[in-house]
Amino acid sequence: MIKKILVPTDFSSQAESALKVAAQIAKKYDCQIYLLHILEMPVHLVDLMSSGASSQAPEAIFFMKQTHKKFEEILASDYLEDLEVIETVSFEDILHGIMDSCKKNDIDMIIMGSHGSSGFEELFIGSNAEKVVRTSEKPVLVIKEDCNIFNVNDLVYATNFDDEDKPSLISAHEFAKQLEAKLHLVWINTANSFKTTRETEEKMNLMIADLPINNYTLNIYNDVNVEKGILNFANSVNAGLIGISTHGRKGLSHFINGSLGEDVVNHAKRPVLTFKI
Repeated sequence: MIKKILVPTDFSSQAESALKVAAQIAKKYDCQIYLLHILEMPVHLVDLMSSGASSQAPEAIFFMKQTHKKFEEILASDYLEDLEVIETVSFEDILHGIMDSCKKNDIDMIIMGSHGSSGFEELFIGSNAEKVVRTSEKPVLVIKEDCNIFNVNDLVYATNFDDEDKPSLISAHEFAKQLEAKLHLVWINTANSFKTTRETEEKMNLMIADLPINNYTLNIYNDVNVEKGILNFANSVNAGLIGISTHGRKGLSHFINGSLGEDVVNHAKRPVLTFKI
């Protein structure tokens, strides 16, 4: 059950879109929202602030006041009314700030914004955001633009149907259930990792035989590569959300493309939910 949501923000419109989705989930499930801003300052200012010698760090005080002012403006938004939003600031780099905040506050899910096909920009530049998706032990929901997450009717979950993916598949099913959405499990068949329909169906049925899931479909989709297959299949069923598991630096275990999860997040036009295997 989701009870604590972390939303990293650089106060951009994309970050606000992520916060709006977090608010929708928080209102329905009575969650706390931790709104995190990464305040990047010179090391000597961070050291002064950490030591309590704030009188010697007027620049740091200025940055903190500016950040707090932006927090106040966001917290006054109508969509956050009656919600518990906890403002937090980290002086670490983006990845460590997010990961440490997750551990410190026992976060259940990270929701973050993205510009879309041009890659992560603003606060979430390139490899920093990809590291969050790749390394987070908690599910990461990436939002591209304003959307009603509870208006999602179909969730596509791409899987290799290996036993190691069972926990992530169950998590995806639980999230689909919370959204009252149909779950579409899909195997992407490519020339590099071709399997016959019979082989794939046997693997599918063997893997899900003992899983407590319902309201789902099993699908085999052929494409030139896995990433395009996921995106094209999601488009074919007009999915409101794509789910995918990540396997550290290796992507899904039978896929050659090591940055599959990050690539799908970058190039998908719809929200993407990633789970760590």
